[in-house]
Amino acid sequence: METAHEQQEEYAGAAEIAAESGPLPVEVTLRGHFEPLDGRFHWYGRIAADEALDQAHRSGSTVTLRTPYGEAAGRLSDKDPWGRFRIAGLGTPPF
Repeated sequence: METAHEQQEEYAGAAEIAAESGPLPVEVTLRGHFEPLDGRFHWYGRIAADEALDQAHRSGSTVTLRTPYGEAAGRLSDKDPWGRFRIAGLGTPPF
């Protein structure tokens, strides 16, 4: 699934969440930045509201997020008023 590209600080588009029943397609908006205080890349963003995602995962779940450029483990947290989960991770981002 790896596609060569220049590393970016943001990504918006198609992605998938790895699930026991197979990949779950989602739409994401992600951003990130290098944090000099801890020396790591912090990435974060929102996953578009999705009923299948709501049924498969809860706030606090750790998931594998894949984009056409890579994959990374991220942690789901609060949902906003529009039903979008927040996701965040450390290290190499999935974009």
